[in-house]
Order: sequence, then structure tokens, then C-alpha cells
Amino acid sequence: MKKTVSPLTVVVCGGIVIGLAMGVRHVQGLFMLPMTAARGWGREEFAFALALQNLVWGLAQPLTGMLADRWGARRVLAAGCLLYGAGLALMAHAGSGTQLALSGGLLIGLALAGTTFGVVYGAISRLVPPQRRSWALGMAGAIGGVGQFAMVPAAQGLIDGIGWAAALGVLALVLALALPLAVPLDDRADNADRPAQSMRQAIGEALAHRGFWLLNLGFLACGFQLAFLGAHFPAYLLDRGFPARTGVAALAIVALANVAGTYAWGQLGSQYRRKHLLAYLYLVRAGAMLAFVLLPLSSASIYLFAFVMGLTWLGTVPLTNGLVSQVFGVQYIGTLFGFVFVGHQLGGFLGVWLGGLVFDATRSYDLVWLASILVGLLAAALHWPIDDRAVARLRTA
Repeated sequence: MKKTVSPLTVVVCGGIVIGLAMGVRHVQGLFMLPMTAARGWGREEFAFALALQNLVWGLAQPLTGMLADRWGARRVLAAGCLLYGAGLALMAHAGSGTQLALSGGLLIGLALAGTTFGVVYGAISRLVPPQRRSWALGMAGAIGGVGQFAMVPAAQGLIDGIGWAAALGVLALVLALALPLAVPLDDRADNADRPAQSMRQAIGEALAHRGFWLLNLGFLACGFQLAFLGAHFPAYLLDRGFPARTGVAALAIVALANVAGTYAWGQLGSQYRRKHLLAYLYLVRAGAMLAFVLLPLSSASIYLFAFVMGLTWLGTVPLTNGLVSQVFGVQYIGTLFGFVFVGHQLGGFLGVWLGGLVFDATRSYDLVWLASILVGLLAAALHWPIDDRAVARLRTA
């Protein structure tokens, strides 16, 4: 018989893993300019590696979700931490665009699929009672946001103090040492507790649901917006004449506001319909981006924009995960959220890669800003008509 772990322990350990994994991803834009300058690359080469990372993360998420649903999240998380450390260490020594794509793109993409929302939130959804699930998902996201916030000054301090390559080495060690945090997230169920539905049946049920596809398409906008900003926002501000510390401060504000935002959106998900909250969230993002590109650029406008974006940054994740479990149940939540996350990461691939491609071609990010606004408006429209009732199988049960 498994030892019972308190919900708070589960939430804290899961949140720290998310914070470390997402925190390192959040600061990768800080490495763009020093790394490309040292290697003599253009921005597109660095952007392609991060774009590949997003794509691999998305395509691998259903697989890691299946493994977690079948064998338990603990094993998947442990393997993901080790793989993340290896990817960062190899990224520090990448001497060509191909090597960067394999390390920072392929390996870290696989590692993210095993250490972030799909696996951690799936475990939390199973280990925490249903009445506390919204709180648990929001709190884990908030703890993860604290990790993201702390990672920004830590990464910049390491880059300034020991150089970008050594900084990647330190981050690799931190991720590898996070492995013990996976131990409490043992969500394996006894066979007697499992309903009769097979994984194949669960996937087929979801793919036949119109709302599942709308959720997937809407999530693409989230990935596009966040990946573009995370990878290119510091460089955008440098291009506009602001010092590097402004970009660092903006990323830190995003991460800090994300702490409150993720928790708040998670809590709101227990009181209001999640699909409506998601639509409003995307409208806020689109409006913030439109105001940012139209108004004069200043330190105040940058920090205000970063704060508003931070409030909506990862608020989509507990709402989307909660909506999937609300409609389809939690038995295969890792697998089903993994399929939804494919849409998010396809958007992430496009946001990062097109950011570099468009900039190298036009010396401007204007077209990518416009695309980010338009996909946000489209996402809001796609979420509104989703049928968020539990499927007939659960209603009958």
C-alpha cells in the first residue's frame, strides 16, 4: 500500500518542479545575444532551436502523459529532470546551429514534456480531492511562478558573473538535483480503482468531442504569444535603445505577476465557467499588446505591459487542465491534456521561429506583434462555444 502524502506536500513539490523547469525556459531569451555574439550566429539560428524545443515539447507531451497515466508521474518527472540537466550541459558546449538544435531544442523539449504541466498537473488532479482541485492547481502554478521570478535575476547574475556557458552549466546541475522532488508525486492507482475505460477509448472519446478541438486550437494562441515574448522581448527592448537591465526587469515582473495571476485564475475556475474565463483572458492579452505597440515606448509602459501580461501568463494552464478534467474526468488527464498541449506548442514553435525569421528579413518585430494580437482575438472567439458539460459516460455514472 502506498504511503499517503498530504495535498500540501504534493502541491509544493509539484510547484517547485514546474518553477525550475519553466523558470529556465523563461530566461532562455537572456542567452540569445551573448550566445549568438560568441558563436557568430544570426538570431534565426537561436530562435530555430527554441522553436524546435517548443515543437518537440508539444509533440512529446501526449507520450509523457500516457507514460505518467500508465506508470505514474514520479518516474516520468525523475527522467525529465535528468534529461533537462543533460540538455543544458550540452547546450553550453554547442558549437554549431545543429548542435544547439539537438541540445537546446530536442533534448530540452523532451525534458519539458516530462517536467511541466501535463505530468505535474495530472498527478495533482489525481492526488488531491476534487473539491480542492482548483485550489491545488492554482497554488502549484503560483509556486511555479515564484520559481520563474527567482530564476530571472539568478540567471542574469550568473551570466554577468561567470559567463553564459558556465551559467548554463549551473542551471543543468540545479535541474538534475531536483530529482528527489518527484518522489511525493506518486499517483499510481490500484487496478481495482480503475474504471473500465481504456486509454484508446478515452482518446477516441476526446477526439470525437468538438470542444476538445476548439480548446486545442485556442491554446495555440497562448503558445504563440508566450514563446514570442519569452524569446524575443529582451532583444526587442535592446533594439529600441533600452539597457539589458530593462529586459531583465520586465521578465522578472512577468514572473512575479504570474504568481498572483495563476493562483487567481485557478481560484476563479472553481466559481465561474472556465471557458468564459479563458475567453476573457485572451481578450485582455490582445488588448494589452495592442496598447503596447500603439502607445509611446517608455520604461513605465514596458513595466505596465509586463505586469498585465504576467497576470495572464500561465493562467490559461489551470483553467485548460481543469476544463479537460471537468469534461472527460481525471483517469487519463495526462494523456488528454498532452494532446491539447500540442496546439499550444505548435503556436510556440511559430511564435519563436517567426520572430527570428521576420526580424532577420525586415529588421522589425511589427508583423509578429500584429499576429500575436490577431491570434488572441481568435482564441477568445473559439473558447466561447465549447460544450463544457461532462461527457455522457460521466453523467451516467
